[in-house]
Amino acid sequence: MTNSTASQTYDRSILEADLKAIHDKGVPGLLAAAHTGRELLTARYGVAELGSDRPIAYDSYFRMGSTSKTFTATAVLQLVGEGLLSLDDLVEDWLPGVVRGNGNDGTRITVRRLLQQTSGLPEYMYDVPIWSAKDFQEHRFDSYTPEELVAIAMRHEPNWVPEPGDQRWNYSNTNYILLGMVIKKVTGMERAHVVRDRILRRLGLDHTFIPGDDPRLPEPHPKGYTEFPDSTEPVETTDWNLTPADAAGDLITTAADLVRFWQALLGGELLEPAQLAAMKETVPAPEWDPVFPGASYGLGIARFLSPCGPYWGHAGNTPGHTAHSGFTEDGRRGMVLFTTFWAPNEHALPIEALVNDALDHLMCAADGPRTG
Repeated sequence: MTNSTASQTYDRSILEADLKAIHDKGVPGLLAAAHTGRELLTARYGVAELGSDRPIAYDSYFRMGSTSKTFTATAVLQLVGEGLLSLDDLVEDWLPGVVRGNGNDGTRITVRRLLQQTSGLPEYMYDVPIWSAKDFQEHRFDSYTPEELVAIAMRHEPNWVPEPGDQRWNYSNTNYILLGMVIKKVTGMERAHVVRDRILRRLGLDHTFIPGDDPRLPEPHPKGYTEFPDSTEPVETTDWNLTPADAAGDLITTAADLVRFWQALLGGELLEPAQLAAMKETVPAPEWDPVFPGASYGLGIARFLSPCGPYWGHAGNTPGHTAHSGFTEDGRRGMVLFTTFWAPNEHALPIEALVNDALDHLMCAADGPRTG
């Protein structure tokens, strides 16, 4: 983080300079909304489509990717708060026979472990054919059920089978597919309906939704691009069937809606104090150290470190879009930042570093929090 910013009052010029720095690393377009605790600042940089000079609309729709996990976790914790579910319930209790085979054992995994990514369960997503330009173009409209995704994961051995007190951490989308299935089992309703009724409608998030099989984004939206290993130029990947992401990453939103969600969640509007406190009980997330040094993971939420203290949020990636969120403990100050570029390779690291700088600049400005 540059030292000069720490002595400045945060304003739009700082946000715009940070977006320009990220754009200069090859990102076609960016949109950000930063709340200073007093006002919401929005800024954009680049273009909505390569080859054009059209700017990204401020009310554009983006895929939020794994930031969806925080919505899923919030719904689960609401059910816990109502006594319909316990964090200590076993996966086998709710989904008998689903987590089984090749050493996977649902009798050893609790709901808490699914939420916190400490289950040791294998990842299914690398078997979904989206990791090359050729595969993506051929399979971008394929549809999956949650049961099919879990079955893919069960073809693999677990990373480990957890023992009592085991806090080993491994990020696996499989955990959240199972949580979506648990939500359905507990409520008798599809997870999409539960999230809609309990979170989206409650907060008036009229521009956030789960699209199901529809691969399109509503208007307005920017084009999304992906740097695949078998392509010499970024590939346009805007349309994609989100069912492979399911409860782990299938929400579509706008910057204003996502800011509202984070402020409501951290401000105590969605969870009772006991459940919000449980959400913030973290374990180290060493896998993330190359991108987020010192990060730790709670129940569907991450704790990141800035030079001026910790903040909370979640990142998300889908073909063509990335989403980044970071907010202070009470949610009053924070940022949502979207890009139109996904690089599932080492090119992502310098981009992520600059995103982290942008969040640090907001947290460490002269009028920002000082938490040590």
